[in-house]
Amino acid sequence: MTFDERVFYRNRRVLITGGLGFIGSNLARRLVDLGAEVLVVDSLIPDYGGNLFNIDGVEDRLTVNISDVRDESSMNYLVRGQDVIFNLAGQVSHVDSMKDPYTDLEINCRSQLSLLEACRKNSPRVKIVFAGTRQVYGHPDSLPVTEDHLVRPVDVNGINKVAGEYYHLVYNNAFGIRTCSLRLTNVYGPRQLVKHNRQGFIGWFIRLAVEDREIELFGDGSQVRDFVFVDDAAEAFLKAGASEECDGGVYNIGGTEPLSLRDLVQKLLGVAKAGRVRYVEWPPEKKRIDIGDFYADSSKFTRTVGWRPTVSLDEGLTRAVTFYREHLEHYVGDA
Repeated sequence: MTFDERVFYRNRRVLITGGLGFIGSNLARRLVDLGAEVLVVDSLIPDYGGNLFNIDGVEDRLTVNISDVRDESSMNYLVRGQDVIFNLAGQVSHVDSMKDPYTDLEINCRSQLSLLEACRKNSPRVKIVFAGTRQVYGHPDSLPVTEDHLVRPVDVNGINKVAGEYYHLVYNNAFGIRTCSLRLTNVYGPRQLVKHNRQGFIGWFIRLAVEDREIELFGDGSQVRDFVFVDDAAEAFLKAGASEECDGGVYNIGGTEPLSLRDLVQKLLGVAKAGRVRYVEWPPEKKRIDIGDFYADSSKFTRTVGWRPTVSLDEGLTRAVTFYREHLEHYVGDA
């Protein structure tokens, strides 16, 4: 399917939950350029990634509402009149989910149900695109991983994320609330949380390289991953939000250059011309929930909407390093 995003999103009302976070803010910036009427909703919970600097330069072209998706009364009001909702609010730390499973349950399950109920009651014609995760697959049986792979999460976050995804599919099938889910792999780039290392490794690695510090790689660094630059991830959301063919489906959003973490770090150090690497033993709490090698097959989404990543890893790392060298003080805080 092909379409003109400039035409589709012009003057449409779009809500982004988690819109001051990493992917949400990059998506918001794209949408205002496309002429959409953008409402950004974010709780700004410390350490979750929301950052007002993420909308620097476009803050007067969108509306910000500081609210928690767990607040049912707020959601009932905010969803009204929206044409598309990009649902990116969530607790994404695998380690935190194992330490505090109840908060992860509240944010990644109950709040998803609250949003869907709000739409069923107040905005039944809306289209919702849910931010899923490759973590739902657990240890892959074969590579690359397709959407037909068995779902068997290895941590609390993966369980709750797949439950949130399934809620969206049930509301699509049972209530006619048009939904789909994008199962994201390792997204990276500008505006990512780098204050701590509990929300994925690549942003943290980029920070350490920018600061000319030591990157610790667990084991021998042979684990293979694929990576998606945030602009390509935002493009995937835009295409899914505009596509009726996506309704009721789940889609992998992966990169085209799977490589070992060892090779990734060498590439990053070369781009940054700074930093160094040291190999260390796996921390037991992280080893227990590591999924081993993983890279996704995104051909289903390509066939459906024509999406494919366009930013190479070298270009993406260069853009990320440049961004954080210019703006790091807005992202490190009290780390």
